[in-house]
Amino acid sequence: MWIENDTFREDLERICDSTYLPWAELEGKTVFITGATGLIGYTAASAFMFYALRSGCRIDVLLLVRDEERARRLFKGQMNDGCNCRFIEGSLEKMPSVPSPVDYIIHCACPTDSAFFTTNPTETICSIFIGTRNVLALARDKKASGMVYLSSMEVYGQVKCREKLGEQDLGYINPLSVRSSYSEGKRMAENLCCAYAHQYDVPVTIVRLAQTFGPGVKSTDSRVFAYMARCALACQDIHLKTSGLKENMYLYTMDAVSAILMLLLRGTRGDAYNAANESTYCSIKDMARTVLDTLGAPSAKVCTNVGGDNQGLYRPEGYLNLNVEKLKALGWRPMVNLPEMYLRMVKTFSNTES
Repeated sequence: MWIENDTFREDLERICDSTYLPWAELEGKTVFITGATGLIGYTAASAFMFYALRSGCRIDVLLLVRDEERARRLFKGQMNDGCNCRFIEGSLEKMPSVPSPVDYIIHCACPTDSAFFTTNPTETICSIFIGTRNVLALARDKKASGMVYLSSMEVYGQVKCREKLGEQDLGYINPLSVRSSYSEGKRMAENLCCAYAHQYDVPVTIVRLAQTFGPGVKSTDSRVFAYMARCALACQDIHLKTSGLKENMYLYTMDAVSAILMLLLRGTRGDAYNAANESTYCSIKDMARTVLDTLGAPSAKVCTNVGGDNQGLYRPEGYLNLNVEKLKALGWRPMVNLPEMYLRMVKTFSNTES
């Protein structure tokens, strides 16, 4: 998926035309991105390359990937158009040598599947912590000018009130639940970022992303937002394995990338920022109903608590009503609401890599 896809090209043009983003500061810089074949990593890398291509400036994009052959297929369009894109094959756990200078780092790589968290909790927590430690060490070694660590709204744990959550308003996480391998891992990685910022002056900023989706999501993705879209497109009922009463915020992929870019250049080092679209705040059940109505399946139903006891597989019941004023104070604004997120995502379902 590249500029041949009208929806993705519109997103790329919109972010490059965002006058509040300090694009010019990236002239002649090298940006290192982990998790570059994932949804956010791919979108961020494409945005940097598209801006450089369109503006005529030079931005070198260096991508850490586990499988270079697959990555080359994924970025074939960018490479054919002459973008400055290079690959380093390896894993976060055993960081390969990075011979070139690195000015900025975006650390996206992380497990994202709830089922994986519960079946592979050790791998989940170790991947998050060890990977982040190695990326921070790289930032220190390269004397990077900025780094953004992608954290998650799940660091807030179980919150039982609907009040807005500022960056200091953390809730409870049960350390004896294997599902907490993800949320506790993210909290630990955040603390590690603060430690590196304090002890070694590593210029790292943390972004706590709401659940993020948009163009580039595979039609076979197991996460609930993709499942809901598949059901709606097939005019089938949506079967939720929970009560559907959890309330969350969401964020469009390119809006997440604009937040990352803003924080890469303007964020306070060693600090954390919420990133979400406040207009998307709703329950899982209400989102399911919105998806059915938006994608043309108003007669389909939303069924809850399907399949018996699923406690332990998903985040506990609660409310994640994130306050994003801190990020907005830098000039950032989300552009795409929840119905439009779904409409734009499904336009690219058939164009994703198998």
